[in-house]
Order: sequence, then structure tokens, then C-alpha cells
Amino acid sequence: MAQQATKDSGTDRIAAARAAVDHGMRACAAYRRPDLRTRLSAELARLDDPGTHVVVVGEFKQGKSSLVNALVGAGACAVDDDVATAVPTYLRHGKKVQARLLLGADPPTRRPLPPEAIREHTVEGGVTEVDGQPVVGVEVLLPRNMLASGLVIVDTPGLGGLGSSYAAASLTAAALADAVVFVTDASQELTATEVAYLNRARELCDTVICALTKIDFYPAWRTVRDLDRAHLDRLGMDKVRLLPVSSSLRTRAVRTNDQELNAESGFRDLVRFVSDEVGVRGAAAAARNAGAELAGVCDQLIGQFDAERSVLADPDAARAVVDELEATRHRADSLREAAARWNQTLGDGISDLSADIDHDLKSRFRLVLAEADEAIEDCDPADTWTQLEPWLRARVSHDLVTNYTMLRDRAAALSTTVAEHFRDVSGTGPGRLAVYDPTPLVDRTDVDPDIALEKMSARKQGLVALRNSYSGILMFTMLPTMVGLTGMAPIAVPIGLLMGRAGLREEKKRQLKQRQGQAKNAVRHYCDEVQFLVGKDSRDTLRRIQRQLRDHYGARAEELRRSVSEALNAANAAAKRSSAERERRLKDLDAELDRLRQLRRRAEEVQR
Repeated sequence: MAQQATKDSGTDRIAAARAAVDHGMRACAAYRRPDLRTRLSAELARLDDPGTHVVVVGEFKQGKSSLVNALVGAGACAVDDDVATAVPTYLRHGKKVQARLLLGADPPTRRPLPPEAIREHTVEGGVTEVDGQPVVGVEVLLPRNMLASGLVIVDTPGLGGLGSSYAAASLTAAALADAVVFVTDASQELTATEVAYLNRARELCDTVICALTKIDFYPAWRTVRDLDRAHLDRLGMDKVRLLPVSSSLRTRAVRTNDQELNAESGFRDLVRFVSDEVGVRGAAAAARNAGAELAGVCDQLIGQFDAERSVLADPDAARAVVDELEATRHRADSLREAAARWNQTLGDGISDLSADIDHDLKSRFRLVLAEADEAIEDCDPADTWTQLEPWLRARVSHDLVTNYTMLRDRAAALSTTVAEHFRDVSGTGPGRLAVYDPTPLVDRTDVDPDIALEKMSARKQGLVALRNSYSGILMFTMLPTMVGLTGMAPIAVPIGLLMGRAGLREEKKRQLKQRQGQAKNAVRHYCDEVQFLVGKDSRDTLRRIQRQLRDHYGARAEELRRSVSEALNAANAAAKRSSAERERRLKDLDAELDRLRQLRRRAEEVQR
């Protein structure tokens, strides 16, 4: 079946790369190059977990968890008719079934969890906090061939509309994913909100497909499929594939090993997409990166021996070889200095990026505050606060997604520029940069819950009207009497009532302005707190990226310097050997170079 094909094409690529890198590590140990061995060891760890992410998203109760379970052939994700998924579930490969809680902020800490307790933490109304740390997800390890190539399938909470914080978190996951599977059921055609989300997800991730679930429950699913296809084509999403599937049929087919029923479920195309396209593509990319790293290590070792052999084979050329090595060492030393072009590019790039990200974030919050102020001015917060507060959280979440997407894209571009300036060093870039999901920061602060937005009660309104009426009546009865005027009593009561009504109206306006002011202050306080947290997180992220790039290229510069230094020492020693010693050493070097070139060819094969 498709899973076996994945094993042959994806897992085998990883296995071949792992074997080649392991061979390279043994060579580094034999040649006493622990620095190069450490470099390959890090690559071997990446091969063990390439982390190719497929994120499954969609509105509530569309069948996302059932689809994920049917896809991997296991009941890993909680499915319920009444409650929905509350936190993401990450399905990875493991030798046996295991589960772990993900707690706290990014990167989260992992804590063992009994598999039977997964449901307690993943559905609405479940346990959301453990030892004071929020539950941000659950990781499940499964012994499935589909996942063996490093594939990670993520079941996410329902969107709750494009304007919800759940949708913002899902968009962040989509931005960091290798592929997105959008789930909608066959009960109705795609809604405007779903189409909008699909369009946004496609902007953030290159690979997006749409799965139409529950086709066994709705006889008119073909009509819905055609309508959905028409919507996607009309909006320029003709390349987004639409796959009708039935999770219940797929589950039964896996349980009974019924090939015909499996074909009827429609999951063959979905499995082929997830396994053969996304999984194999991720495995191939990991293998290519590993091959490139191994090739870079081989080049350094070959260069080290090749220089010595050149001196031994042609003693007259020894001075030229040594001079060239001296120049190369000088360039390698310059790469380690703070004034190196790549280092200056990195420092300047991080500074510019930090300023741009901060400016973008402040501009977005200014716009949020302006829109919130306008909304508050046009209404009474006592009536609309229950709608305004969720809107504020969702709007801030979406702006954070856009801001962090900008950070991710600009950081990746900076990494490419630094790599180009470091072209004298062999090897690949530092891999995926550590940019995390910012949306949980929205929940780290609350809109002020203590503001008083209640309107005046009927009793208080009556007292205010009575107080102002009393003043009017008093004015038109007692004061005229004191100056000798009589007959004013009949008009005193109506005038007093009018004055009471006017006073009540002014008091209502005053209290409305007071409530609006309190609401605006609450919004500003919330935005200030979130901006403070996000600003700190952005700066930490940029510092983390800077250290990641600096350490990566600093290590490459040190490797190159050591390789050139050892080549230079070997060349100087070779120039002093006798003729007999040169002959013996040449034979040894030819054998060593032959082995290294074979390993280099093996690295090239891994990259294909």
C-alpha cells in the first residue's frame, strides 16, 4: 500500500543518509577531528527527527481528529460529538505508543503522559494547567511506517471563525508547516470564512490541500464537492486540490484490511499526498542537507591530505603550496574576526530587523487602538463589552501572526545573505531558524476585569430625577414667595419635572463618557501589556537567531582554520622528509585520499 511505498522511498533515503554520515563520523574520529565529528553528529540528530510538519486545520466539528486517526490508523486524537479539540496534538514516529504533555512557553517542556489520559488534556473542559504551567499541546508517538521518515501530523483546535484567536494560532502553525490539510465536511459548501482562511493559509504555506470529509453521511456530497471546486477556481485557488474522504470507511478498511473499502474511502490520494509528496519530500531534503554537510567535511579532510601529497609528489613546488596555504589560513583567520563581512552583515541585519519589527508592531497596535476607540465612541461599552473583548484578543492575535511571519521571512533572507558572504566555507546553512508561535502571549495578560461598566439602575435614575426635580420645584415656589410673588406654585411642578428629566439625561451622558473612558483605558492597558510581552519575545527571538547564525558560522570558520593549519603543518613536515620516507608516505596518502573520495561520492549520491 501507500505506506509501504513511503517506507521504500522516504525511510530508505533517511537510512542511506544516516549510514553515510555515521561512516563520516568514524572517519573524523580516525583522523582526530572532533570538531568535524560534532558537526556530523548534529546532522545525524536532524536525520533522526527531520520534523516534516503536516498541519490539519478547519472549523469546529468538521472531522479533523477523525481524519487524523484514520490517516495513521490509530485512535490517537480524541473524538467526541459534543466537545471539540482544545489544544494541538502532535503525532510522531516512535518504537512504541507513548504520550507526552507539552507545558509552558516555546520551546515547551515535555512530561510523560499515560496514553489513556490524552483525552483529559486535549478536549474542551479538560485539564488546562499542570503545576502552574499551561498545557500547550500533547505529543503522541506511534509505531507507524507513515511517520518513520520524520513526518509529524498536527491536529489543531477548530478555527472558530477567521477572527478568533484559534484561527490566529492555526495560521501561525501553517506558516511554520511544510503542508496544510484544510478540513471541511460535505454538509454544506465552503463558507466565506473558510475560503478566506484557505487563501491566507496558501499565502503562508506553499503546499495546501482541502479534504472534504463525511461523504458517507451526506448523499449529496458530489454536489457540494462541485460547488467547492467552483468557489476555489473562481478565487484563483485552482491549484488547491480537493479530496473527498470518509474517515469511518477508512477506519473500517484498516481494521479489516479491506482494499476495496479503502479505495472507496478516498484516503488513497490523501495518504499518497501526505506520505509520498510531503513525507518523501521532507526526507529527501533532510538527506540532501546531510549529504551536503558530509561533502563539506570530506572536502576539508581531502584538502588537508591533498596539500601534503602535492609537496611529497613535487618537492620543488613545496614553497608555492605552503604560500597558498598561508594565504588560505589568513582568510580563515579573518573569518573568525568581528570585522568579518559575514559577522558585520549579521549584526547590522539583526539591528535593522529588530527596528523594523518593533516599528511594524507599534504601527499595528496604534491601528488596533484607533479602531477600538472608534468602536467604543459609537456605542455604550455596557452593551457591547462582551463582544469587544473577544474581538480585541482575536485582532491582536492576527496582528501578531503577521508580525512574526514578517520576522520569520526577513530572518530567513538574512540567513541566506550571511551564507553568501561566507562562501569561502563549505557546508550548508544552519537549518530551520528558531521562530515560535507568538499567539499564546495574548493569553498571558487580561483585559482589566474590574472596570465598572454597569448602567444606572431604575432606582438610581429615579433618585437623580427626583433630586433635580426637587431643585426646580424649590426654585419656583420658595424663592418667589420670599420676594412677595404668589401664584407660581401651579407651574413649579411641571418645570421641576422638566429640570429633573434634563438632569437625568446629563447624568446619563456623563456616566456614558465615564464608561467609554474606562473601556478605552482597559483596551490601552491590555495592548500595552501584550506589546510589552511581544516586544520582549521578538527581541529574544532575534537574539536567539543571531546566536544561532553566529555560532554556526563561527564553528565553520574554526573548522576551516584548523583544517588549513593541519594541512600547513603536514606540508612543512613533508618538505623535510627523505626520498624513501616520501615514497612510503605517498602510498599511505593515496590510500587515505581514495577512501575519502569514495566517501565524498557517497555523500553526492545521498544528495541526489
